Amino acid sequence: MASVSEQLLSSLSWGSWKQASDLHRRILFTLWIFIIYRLGTYIPLPGIDPVAMKIMASDYTSQGVLKMFNLVSGGALERMSIFALNLGPYISSSIIVQLMTALFPYFIALKKEGEAGKRKLNQYTRYGTIGLSVFQAAGLASLLSMRSGLVLDPGFFFYVSTIVTIVGSTLFLMWLGEQITARGLGNGSSMLIYAGIVSTLPRSIVQTLELGRAGGSQFFEAFLGVVAAGVVIMFVVFMEKAYRKVMIQYPRRQVGRQVFSAEKTYMPIKMNSTGILAPIFAMALMQMFFTLTNINFIQAIPILGPSLRFLFVESYTFSLLTRVILIIFFSFFYTSVVFNPEETAENLRKSGAFIAGYRPGITTANYFTALLNRLTVVGSLYIAFVVVFPDVMRMAGFNFPATGTALLIVASVTIEVVSQVYSYVISHQYGNLWKKRSGQK
Repeated sequence: MASVSEQLLSSLSWGSWKQASDLHRRILFTLWIFIIYRLGTYIPLPGIDPVAMKIMASDYTSQGVLKMFNLVSGGALERMSIFALNLGPYISSSIIVQLMTALFPYFIALKKEGEAGKRKLNQYTRYGTIGLSVFQAAGLASLLSMRSGLVLDPGFFFYVSTIVTIVGSTLFLMWLGEQITARGLGNGSSMLIYAGIVSTLPRSIVQTLELGRAGGSQFFEAFLGVVAAGVVIMFVVFMEKAYRKVMIQYPRRQVGRQVFSAEKTYMPIKMNSTGILAPIFAMALMQMFFTLTNINFIQAIPILGPSLRFLFVESYTFSLLTRVILIIFFSFFYTSVVFNPEETAENLRKSGAFIAGYRPGITTANYFTALLNRLTVVGSLYIAFVVVFPDVMRMAGFNFPATGTALLIVASVTIEVVSQVYSYVISHQYGNLWKKRSGQK
C-alpha cells in the first residue's frame, strides 16, 4: 500500500491547483496590489514640468547609481512620481530599528517580549519611516529646485507639497506591503520591489538588443550582455538553493514502555541565510545618503557634505565599493539576527539531540558560530559579486540589460513565491487526502 507522501505526490496535478481556493484569493489580491502600485508610479509630483523631467531623466537615470534606483522603483524615479522614493525610507527605518535591537538594552528587552514587543518595534519603525521620509523628501525637493525649468513654481510651497506627498505615498506603500504579507503571496516589501523591477526589465532588455541592430561589435556586446544576464540568474538560483546539511543524532531512549531506537536527521543551513535583505538594505541606505547629499545644510558641513557627495554621487567606483562593504556588513549582521547559535544549541540539548564529535551546550554553539561565519563569508561574497558584476561589465564597455541587484531580487523572490505556492497546494492536498483516508475508515 502506498504511503501518505507517495499518494500526495501522485495526486498533484492541474486539478490540485484549481481546487486551492485560498491560493487563488492570495494570487488575485497580490495582482490587485500590483496594479495599484503601478498606477501610482505614473502619478507625478505636484509642480513638476513633465517635459523638462523627461529630458533630465534621460541624462541622469541612464547610468550610475541612479539607474539602479530607477529600475528598482519601476521607473517611478525617472517620471518623478509620488512613489519616487519607493520603500527606501521604510527599509532604512527597519535597518535602524534592527541595529538598535542588537545594541541597546531597552530594544533588546522589547525583542524578547514576543508579540507585544514586536508590535512596539513595528511602531518605532513607522515613526522612523515618517522622519526619514521627511528628510529624503526635502533632499529630493532641493535637488529638483536646483534644476532650471524643472519646477514650475519653486519655493516654500513646493517644498511643503513635495514633503507631504512623499511622506504620504511612502506610508501608503508600507501599508500595501503589509497587506500583501498578510493576505497575499510572499513578503510585501520584496514583492513591491519585485513588481517594479519586472515592469521595467523587459524594456531594458529590448533597449540592449536595439543597440546591437547596427551589427558588428555592438551586436556581439548586446548579445553577450543578455546571455550574461541569463547566466547570472541561473547562478543566483543555484546559490539560493545551496545549503549545508548538519547531521543531528538522537540517542536510543525509552518513554514509558515504548523504546525508540537511535535516530539521525539533518538540519539544513542555507549558504545565504539573509536572502535578498543584505542588497536591499545596502540599496536603501545608499538611496538615503544620496538624497541627503542634496539638502543644503548638509552640503554646507565642511567635511561631511563633500565626503558624502564624493562617495555616493561623484565617484561611481567608490559607490560600488561602498555597496560591497554594506552588503558584507548586513550579511553578517542579519545572519546573527535570524540564527542564534546559543539558542539552537540549547534547544538541541533539551531535546536530547547532539552533533557527533561536539559536546552539547557551548561546544555545539561554537560549532554553529564557526559554520555560520564560513557560510556567510561565501554567501556575502556571492551577493557582492552578483551586484557589482553588471556594473563592472558596463565599465568595460559591454551592454548589460539590468543591474545586479535587480537580477538578484527577481530570481530570489521568484524562488520564494514558487515555494510558497507549492506549499499551499501541498497543504490543500494533505487536507483532501486526510478526508479520503478518514472516509475509508
